[in-house]
Amino acid sequence: MNKFKKLSLPIVFALSFGSTAALAQFTVSPDAFKGGVGEAIDLSNMQFTKIPDVKNTTQSDAKQQLRDFVKNIKSATGQFAQQSGGGAQGKGVQSGTFSFERPGKFVWHISKPYEQKVISDGQKVYQYDPDLAQVTIRNVQDSVGASPASILFGNNDLDDTFSVEVLPEQDGMVWLRATPKVADQGMSYMDIAFANNLPAELRIRDSFGQTTTIKLRNFNANARISASEFSFTAPKGVDVVNM
Repeated sequence: MNKFKKLSLPIVFALSFGSTAALAQFTVSPDAFKGGVGEAIDLSNMQFTKIPDVKNTTQSDAKQQLRDFVKNIKSATGQFAQQSGGGAQGKGVQSGTFSFERPGKFVWHISKPYEQKVISDGQKVYQYDPDLAQVTIRNVQDSVGASPASILFGNNDLDDTFSVEVLPEQDGMVWLRATPKVADQGMSYMDIAFANNLPAELRIRDSFGQTTTIKLRNFNANARISASEFSFTAPKGVDVVNM
């Protein structure tokens, strides 16, 4: 397995979701995550360090923006880019797309430099690696916990599983730190930046001393997503591993 795939695994395994979300009317500026002069940013063709920053204009702190996001955004699509560094694994950059629909459905699709896909249909979580011709299947309840996605896309009370600290504003965004109350083998803590009631950046420190930075852009909040987006059938010839 190449180094880029190794770098992706801690984040891929962490992408599990919490339970139901309250539905409410919520307005997010369509320009919130656009850069330049109103043009959408294609992260797949942009160097990680060149991704434009976003600026928060909402008065509430990061903890309140997280609560508003969890309460009011029932679905979304967008793009991400992630870079890992530190520890013994070196550095790598990946990009792709994400989508989710509460409760418990999501797709995290790494398209560059090598394809990987994680899909949840609300019952099972499928991790598919086309190059290895393998899919690993887990129950959703076995994947939920102190993970990035359980914070961002679940509807659990954050204070039940995390110690949450509001951090100083940085890079034009408001920040918080979420630290698992029970020691987690994968994540030491996660810093999350919010801009205009949407998550814009995550910095995840794992137990091996590696930090992964994820930037989320082109956020289409409360998007209509086809049910087929969250279904998965293993292609012919793919090894299926049930965990």
